Amino acid sequence: MDTIDQQIEAIREVLRKTPHHKATNGFIGAMRAKISRLKDKEIEISGKSGGGGVSFSVKKQGDATVVLVGPPSAGKSTLINRLTNAESKVAPYAFTTVTVVPGMLKYNKAYIQILDIPGLIEGAKEGRGKGKEVLSVARNADILLVMTDVKRVNLMASMVTELEGAGIRLNQAKPKVLVERKTEGGLEILSNIKQAIDKDTIKEIAREYGINNGSITFKEKITYNRLFDAFSNNRVYIPAIFVINKVDMEPNYRSMIAGEYSAISANIGEGIPDLIEQIWRALKFVTVYLVKPDEDVSTGNPIIMKEGETLKAVALKIGPDFEESKKLVKIWGPGAKFPGQEVSFSTEVLEGMKIRFI
Repeated sequence: MDTIDQQIEAIREVLRKTPHHKATNGFIGAMRAKISRLKDKEIEISGKSGGGGVSFSVKKQGDATVVLVGPPSAGKSTLINRLTNAESKVAPYAFTTVTVVPGMLKYNKAYIQILDIPGLIEGAKEGRGKGKEVLSVARNADILLVMTDVKRVNLMASMVTELEGAGIRLNQAKPKVLVERKTEGGLEILSNIKQAIDKDTIKEIAREYGINNGSITFKEKITYNRLFDAFSNNRVYIPAIFVINKVDMEPNYRSMIAGEYSAISANIGEGIPDLIEQIWRALKFVTVYLVKPDEDVSTGNPIIMKEGETLKAVALKIGPDFEESKKLVKIWGPGAKFPGQEVSFSTEVLEGMKIRFI
């Protein structure tokens, strides 16, 4: 039986021989969707394959998890040692880190788990250099720090390619596509935005993903890749900060890197405070304060949440038993129309909000 790569290449060969015009749009879209599905299958297989040896599984701890992604010898181990209490081995040769090394950064009352993982190399998504295990850790991050050193800025693009190939979408929102499945009635395409992909092609692509009946509503102008992402179940959308390390080794580094990169030198600590602040902003943390029934309203019991989370999520973070036992919630400060206002558990948290569960 042909491998997934061989099946993909066979489809690409068919596409190369297919003339592009209106009559073939649906067929071409379906073939491109088939390629995307085969790549999805490869990701699914990667997630299930063990590979033996040392386990890369790490329990998520703290208020968020940041994963350091970069090529071998980019300085990830030096950076985690600089940021946290980790003792990741540092040496001037490749693949020093052979498993996941965790550390904990405390900042603004939050505990941020930092994970140093083995170097990401070209071909990682196919399994080179324990790449599948490395990418599986990256997929579970709250934020990725994608880093290389000032001598290898060109590697940034190839790392993004590897991450994208593993179903990881960096600094992207989920496609604004609503899929409502039904058991019969065919497919209905709904959009108030003029789409570049015609409805018949969208239907062909949807069927390739097993969506045969229902409605598909578009709230953005869709591209083929975004459409595949909308129909796929294995995409993850993760904020990323792009970091160039070892800038102390290149006096003219500012002329070599674009503005979207954060410039640091983990070895001497240059740029580290700014990087920590970037991590904090990217995590979109909100600090709220728990007020116990027998206490005055104060800021004595801080809890770190994220923008968009609700008071129910606060109760669940304290514990499932705690959440189940509470019937009322009152708030003070931001969001409250008056001190001690009783509100719904679905109320979203705001910075500085004080909360009492009853």
